[in-house]
Amino acid sequence: MKSYLFVLRKPSHSGILVQEMLDIILTTAAFDQQVSILLLDDGVFHLKNNQRTEAIGLKDSSAMFKALALYDVTGLYTEAESLTERGLTEQDLFLSVRVILRAEINRLMAQFDVIFAG
Repeated sequence: MKSYLFVLRKPSHSGILVQEMLDIILTTAAFDQQVSILLLDDGVFHLKNNQRTEAIGLKDSSAMFKALALYDVTGLYTEAESLTERGLTEQDLFLSVRVILRAEINRLMAQFDVIFAG
């Protein structure tokens, strides 16, 4: 079994790329692969509480993130500096994540066989 890390840097409502990445994540996990997600930069907004997507005509991706546990995707990471720079804290997120420092990112990435960045 290979281990996969998906790095999401774009905000949740930035277009089709995010939806496609989520589809790839769930498909990979469905084939019993070890899947983790790292949210960096504006990617931290994926897990922000109380998103209102209907006003801009986009699908709410929070339901897909909530389904990650059903696919055994339990490795959710975010960068402390990305949260702070965007005025967010762990309490602003609807899922539990492991918060790591920017200096620890390379060490985290070295633990995975395959890394997808989007």
